[in-house]
Amino acid sequence: MASERDVHPIQKHGIKSIGWRVRGDNMTTQKKLKASIRARMNQTGESYMVARRHILNRLGSDQYALRGGIHPITSSLASVLANRGITHPTNGRPLSEAMILGVGGGLGAGYILWQFEKHHRGVVTIGFLNNSQYPDRWFRKTCERLGLPFAIHETSGEKRAASHLRDALASGLPAIAFVSTADLPYWHLPSEESGIWGHTIVVYGQQSDRFLIDDRNLKPLSLPSQDLSASRGRISSYKNRLLVVDPAAVELDIDALLRAVESGLADQVEHLSSKSDSFSLPAIAKWARMLTDERNPKGWGQVFVNGDGLVEALVSVHEGVNEVGIQGGNLRSLYADFLKEAGKITGRSLGEAERAYRRAAKAWEEFASVGLEVPVVKEIVDLDRQRRNAVRQGDQGWDEAKAAGLRSARLKKSDAGLDAGARKKLFGRMAETLRIVHGQEVNALEAMISSVG
Repeated sequence: MASERDVHPIQKHGIKSIGWRVRGDNMTTQKKLKASIRARMNQTGESYMVARRHILNRLGSDQYALRGGIHPITSSLASVLANRGITHPTNGRPLSEAMILGVGGGLGAGYILWQFEKHHRGVVTIGFLNNSQYPDRWFRKTCERLGLPFAIHETSGEKRAASHLRDALASGLPAIAFVSTADLPYWHLPSEESGIWGHTIVVYGQQSDRFLIDDRNLKPLSLPSQDLSASRGRISSYKNRLLVVDPAAVELDIDALLRAVESGLADQVEHLSSKSDSFSLPAIAKWARMLTDERNPKGWGQVFVNGDGLVEALVSVHEGVNEVGIQGGNLRSLYADFLKEAGKITGRSLGEAERAYRRAAKAWEEFASVGLEVPVVKEIVDLDRQRRNAVRQGDQGWDEAKAAGLRSARLKKSDAGLDAGARKKLFGRMAETLRIVHGQEVNALEAMISSVG
């Protein structure tokens, strides 16, 4: 018998139809927004900024534009700002996710191999985002660089957490919630992952007992209040964290954006110049060594001495590097897009660094593809790509996401079908391609230093 969690959310709550609209031409575009502001100014005599705040705060959830996106952290802030009228001062368009990535300090390079011996699992996480291990710090510094008013609410109490969210939505403010990925039922992840992996989503409205969610979906996606509450409270260190950005009284000018971009560029260089072998470029070189070190307890030859958990580890590498998984991939191409934009704003010659990061992106993809030599890994990756695409379809993709997620979870427990010799050769090829990745990353950083200093 299917559990309540396995039932389609629309069936579960008896809702036959949902009338939310997805509008790409909503009032938060600069032209329509300014026209509405001027009309209100003429009617009320209010100042421009006061009228602007009133107009933005009365926009309904049906006027929230679902924009998709790549990374859960960078896309969530980009979407909130786009829907709150923050635009690029030179072209009037919303700030791109690439711009948000760059202003936030750009890229990271962390590596951790998690071992879950109870479940015979091995999972790799790769910190491709600067400060990925401290998402609250990332949001704080990014908002401060852009001069955006914001508040971070934390509480251990479920009722107080719900009150913070209600207050934000009642004020017309979409809120960024820090949640447990596996406790978001639309991803259909195994229950043993509950409370392990962190995630961010935008909550932008409520209809009856369901909250409207932006998790890079392109069609309406909703969560019952109890599921949202559970996912917010599952990771105790998050303390039901909620980020509320209120930029209605702010318009970004070119000088402010220039300062933010320059700060982001400097942050990227400083962060990736660090000697840390946990969160900077030395982590990649260390990982390459661990792939072929047969004596170190953290070496892959020791960790996967019997092959247990190897399939899931290879899948997590591929999904960490590429956009087929949940976390958004290696971000190098997106950062190259930022450098292209940043060059126009700052007047710096960032073309070589841009090209270097595009080469680094390809090197990462080639590294991750080595694991696809194992047939079951390729099958799982295809399933997880189907799940990601289904989630983009919102509530309509529930059944497809569920089918792909359940089959993926079963296959991850499979044996890779490799003997000790075959595993050694596989790890050797991975190490070889990862050393190429490290070289490309070093080259890209040197190009950045040459341009930024």
